[in-house]
Amino acid sequence: MALQPINQPAIPPELDRWNWGAFFFNWIWGLANNTFIALLMFVPLVNLVMPFVLGAKGSSWAWRNGSWRDAEHFRRVQRNWAVAGFAFLALWLAVGALLAVVVPSQVKSSDAYRLTMETVRADDRVKAAFGDNIDGGYWALSNVRVFGGGSDDALLGISIHGSRRWGWAFSHAVRSAGKWDLRLVVVVGGEASIVLVDEDHVTSRAASTGI
Repeated sequence: MALQPINQPAIPPELDRWNWGAFFFNWIWGLANNTFIALLMFVPLVNLVMPFVLGAKGSSWAWRNGSWRDAEHFRRVQRNWAVAGFAFLALWLAVGALLAVVVPSQVKSSDAYRLTMETVRADDRVKAAFGDNIDGGYWALSNVRVFGGGSDDALLGISIHGSRRWGWAFSHAVRSAGKWDLRLVVVVGGEASIVLVDEDHVTSRAASTGI
């Protein structure tokens, strides 16, 4: 049976509902449903609100712009889009949860992390500011660049806590000939930052330029 455009332009009230498919897939859903206003997703700033606009108005626009056998055909197609959208969301949540477990674990097993925490724990200024039993928190993030030949460059951000307060330790470590060397270690928490290592002369350059 050939599809024919709906003669009635106004969508039936029972079909005029929030469209999850339009919300999740926005411009992809728009192309599939002849709703080309969804391409506004490519306009900066506008794309921040367009998913909500499409969610609210998507059913009405799809009904008006598409060709449907009847209301049940429309309902089934939009339901399939919604199911796909929730499946896509569930996949990303699962990936995000996995990364939240795997990434900190990998960072904490690295020599750059170990050297950073040893330096933080040994500093008397950090002990005075954070208290006893300084340890790394759950979150530990890194950006590692591998150059080959045993040379790597790592930027780390480590949540830390002691008996008095919590904060963050940021470090820059370089591996040459298989050996890690700390170039920068800064602890942030409380009233001021504590510079433990500054072989990169980052803080001295910042002070000279007034940053």
